[in-house]
Amino acid sequence: MDSGNLAWAVAATALVLFMTPGVAFFYGGLVKAKSVVSMMMMSFGALGLISVLWILYGFNMSAVDSTWAFAGNPFADLGLASLDDNALVGAAYGATFAIITVALISGAIADRAKFGAWMIFAGIWATVVYFPVAAWVWGGGWIMGLGETFGFDVSVIDYAGGTAVHINAGAAALALSLVLGRRVLFQKGVHKPHNVPLVMLGAAILWFGWFGFNAGAEGTFGLLGTEDSSVGLIIVNTIGATAAAIIGWLIVEKLKDGKATSVGAASGAVAGLVAITPACANLTPGWALLLGIVTGAVCALAIELKWKWGFDDSLDVVGIHLVGGLIGTIYLGFFATETGLFVGGNADQLVVQVIAALGVLIYSFVVAFIIGFAIEKTIGFRVKNEDEIAGIDTTVHGEEGYALVETNP
Repeated sequence: MDSGNLAWAVAATALVLFMTPGVAFFYGGLVKAKSVVSMMMMSFGALGLISVLWILYGFNMSAVDSTWAFAGNPFADLGLASLDDNALVGAAYGATFAIITVALISGAIADRAKFGAWMIFAGIWATVVYFPVAAWVWGGGWIMGLGETFGFDVSVIDYAGGTAVHINAGAAALALSLVLGRRVLFQKGVHKPHNVPLVMLGAAILWFGWFGFNAGAEGTFGLLGTEDSSVGLIIVNTIGATAAAIIGWLIVEKLKDGKATSVGAASGAVAGLVAITPACANLTPGWALLLGIVTGAVCALAIELKWKWGFDDSLDVVGIHLVGGLIGTIYLGFFATETGLFVGGNADQLVVQVIAALGVLIYSFVVAFIIGFAIEKTIGFRVKNEDEIAGIDTTVHGEEGYALVETNP
C-alpha cells in the first residue's frame, strides 16, 4: 500500500470509529433525560469490548479458506501477532465495522436494559454472529461465493455492509425488543426525545463518518487513485442518497402528521445512509437519488409498524436499519449498474441479493433471540419496572446526564 492509500486508510478508520460516538449522541438525544447515560454507555461499552475481541480473535474469524466454512479459525493468529503494518491497518478498519454494528442494536432496548447483560450479549453476539457473517459477506464465505455456486455471472453486492451491518443489526434488534418486551409506558407520543440538538449532532457525525464507511475501502484495499477506483461515484452517491432520503422522509411526515420535524430529518438522513451503504459503488447517481427518496419515505412509514404489531423497538432500529438495509440490498437486484434487472442485466442479481439478505436476517434474528432469552432467564436482561420509570442512569451507572447545581447568590 503506497503512502497515499495508507494515509487515507488510517483517516477512514478514524472516521468510522467516530461513527460510534455519533450513534451514542443520536440515540442519547432520543431517550428521556434520565436514561441518556445508559444509552450512550451501551455504545461506548461496545466500543471497548468489541475492539478487544476483534484483535484477540474476531479478525481471524472474519475470513475463511472454504466457501462453506462457518468462520475462520479464531486461534490462527491470536492478537494479530504475525500481520505486517498494512494488514494491521486493514484489521483496524474492520474492527470499526464490528463495533458500530453491535452499537446499533442497543437502540431497540433503550430505557430498560441492564448494562452488564448488554455487554454479555454484545460479546456473544459478535462472536457467533457478526464475525462469521463478516466472513460470509467479505471474507470468502458462502454469500461472497453465492453467484458462483448458482453458476451465475454475478455475485452478491454488499460494498460496505447492507447485509453484514444493517440487516444484521436490525434483525438482532427486533429479536431483543421481543425478548425484553415493551416498556412500562409503551404508547405513541409518551416517549419524546429529551435533547433534539443532540440527535441532530449525532446524525451529522454519522454522515461525516460515513464517507470513511463507504469510501474507506477504496483506500484500505489499495484502490484509491488507480484507474478502476470508484471513489468519486461513492462519495456522490453517499451525499445524494442521504439528502434525497431526508426529503422523502419529510414529505411523508408532513403528509402524515402535518409537520416536518428535525428528528424526522435526522432519521431520514440515517435511513438514506443505511440504504446506500451496500449500493454506493454500483449505482449511477440518478438511481442513488431514487433509492434515497424511496428509502426515506418507506422508513418513515415503517417506524409506525411497532405500534401496529406491538413490538417495542425503542429508537426505530428495525424501521431504519433493518428496513433500510433490506431496501438498499434488494434495490441492487433491479438497478445495479450493468447487472440489475432493469439496467441491462437479468434476474440473477436480484436472486442472490434476496437470498443473502434473508439468510443474514434469519440467522441473526434466531441467534440473537436465543442469546437474549438465555440471558433474561438467567441473570436477567431487563431492569425492574420501578427503575425504568424513575430512569435507569442512577440505578445502573450511579450518574446523571444533567446535574443541575444550585449556587448561592
